[in-house]
Amino acid sequence: MKTPLKHGFAALCVVLLLAAFTPKENKQAPAKFIAISGPDLTTPDGQKFFIRGINLGNWLNPEGYMFGFKGASSARLIDKAFRELAGPDFTDQFWKKFKDNYVTREDIRFIKKTGVNSIRLPFHYKLFTDEDYMGLSVKQDGFQRIDSLLSWCRESKLYIILDMHDAPGGQTGDNIDDSYGYPWLMTSEKSQETFVAVWKKIAAYYKDEPLILGYDLLNEPIAPYFGADMVKLNAELEPLYMKAVKAIREVDKNHIVLLGGAQWNGNFKVFKNSKFDNKMMYTCHRYWCDTLQANIQDFVHFRDSVNLPIYMGETGENNDKWIAAWTRLMVKNNIGYHYWPYKKMGRQSSMVTIPKPENWQIIVTFTESPRNTFDDIRRARPGQELVQKIMNDFLENCKYSKCTENKGYIRAMGLE
Repeated sequence: MKTPLKHGFAALCVVLLLAAFTPKENKQAPAKFIAISGPDLTTPDGQKFFIRGINLGNWLNPEGYMFGFKGASSARLIDKAFRELAGPDFTDQFWKKFKDNYVTREDIRFIKKTGVNSIRLPFHYKLFTDEDYMGLSVKQDGFQRIDSLLSWCRESKLYIILDMHDAPGGQTGDNIDDSYGYPWLMTSEKSQETFVAVWKKIAAYYKDEPLILGYDLLNEPIAPYFGADMVKLNAELEPLYMKAVKAIREVDKNHIVLLGGAQWNGNFKVFKNSKFDNKMMYTCHRYWCDTLQANIQDFVHFRDSVNLPIYMGETGENNDKWIAAWTRLMVKNNIGYHYWPYKKMGRQSSMVTIPKPENWQIIVTFTESPRNTFDDIRRARPGQELVQKIMNDFLENCKYSKCTENKGYIRAMGLE
């Protein structure tokens, strides 16, 4: 008869023998991410990484001016005009094909050939909810679209910054945030909860993806149009960033967070706790100014005062001469850049130009016509066969194979 002690010793021996002959898991080395070193970014092997690249504007956050529209200036207003013009079913299909065609593997391969090392991806928060957006009201395809982009960028060895261009409630209060004319995000607890939840959802999904350089939390918060409210609105920005970063860090300790200043990413006086996270940097925007040191010195001063990187998340919308001079100024001041945008229709102030479809003005005219009543809409609406042909022509023309490369613009960006 075995005693309890002997029985326990025998069981222990069996466990030890099984452990010795059980194959051990192959533990992979942790993923390597872009890191921060003072005012610089560094690659996993310790080399300085200087951002040079482009924004994929209009793809996942349509903007009216990119279509030649004025009144239909935001995604919501464009969609409304298209539904009145061509019907809901056609519009749903239009948006799917638009997302399929506007940026593809071929576009990313071309972008890589120019010498770009990274891209900024503007997106609408609704791509990660079940809200009505770009032809879908459930099962939004934000992750699928970004996953496709990641696979193309992996092939081309390009980093990505994810930019929430349109936040819940609206962070800007102008057409660019697809909201209602006021930065309601700054005053709405519900909108802030959604904002934080969407970023946490994205961070949890991409926490181990080293091709993502970082998360640009808000594009151009708080436009300079709100008079006496400005002080109150500006005071809400940094606390909101801190809430989002705290939530992100619960699921993702790998990625950099990028914080934009108030008033078009230009006012950094709103920051009082400049280093509240150990993987944070700042992002500025500037357009339509002289190309002198004085026009960038405020960003340099702020960068030096906090000893953290700052980069130009958006700039451009200008001629080749201006682009070349502005590029030299940014390089001289160690400020990386993503120009805006990659594609535009009928204009050369971008890397490639989409040819304007024949009769596109018919679409533009409808969007600018009075549409305040149903009678107005009926009077303004052209024939369906013609409308659908024009819109389908646009879907073909926005493909990379139909676009024209603007070599002078690309050279002016400091590429090639």
